[in-house]
Amino acid sequence: MKIVTTPMCEEIVKLAGVKEYAVNKFPQKQDGDLAIILSESKVDMNAVAIKINTSTQIFQSIRKVSKIAGGGLADEEIMEYFSDYPLCTKYLNSSYGHDINVKVYSEFLKDIVSDVGFGIVLDEFDYVIYPDYLKSRVRETENLVEIPSHNAVSKNPFDKAELRYSILENLI
Repeated sequence: MKIVTTPMCEEIVKLAGVKEYAVNKFPQKQDGDLAIILSESKVDMNAVAIKINTSTQIFQSIRKVSKIAGGGLADEEIMEYFSDYPLCTKYLNSSYGHDINVKVYSEFLKDIVSDVGFGIVLDEFDYVIYPDYLKSRVRETENLVEIPSHNAVSKNPFDKAELRYSILENLI
């Protein structure tokens, strides 16, 4: 089976143990038999969609792709990848609650905001959290928190999550 992945998913593919794969920002049928893509992406071929915004999503994505690679990694093996990422480890399968309500301007940020334990509301919020690419659409003027999007940070999902968690933790 010939696997093709997008640049944003490549690190997951590597960690999952896939040895042979191609990278294409826009996978097409002629590129391979199966695409590994972000869940919000659409391709015209067989694909496995993954999410990599939160620690739990990263863990589950490595597990899912490793099964495709053959055999699958044990949970303990996947946990080894988290050892250098304290915030990712902290929020992996954990439940936190803070008395902080936020308005969120992006679906992909809702997952990580929930991980940190913030309440998501539409009004009477403490902070407005938005991705950098939506800055011009933010109507509020106070307590703004900009989060780097996919293109403005490392493609390594752990580095990306660590950065986003650290920005949100500064609000606690």
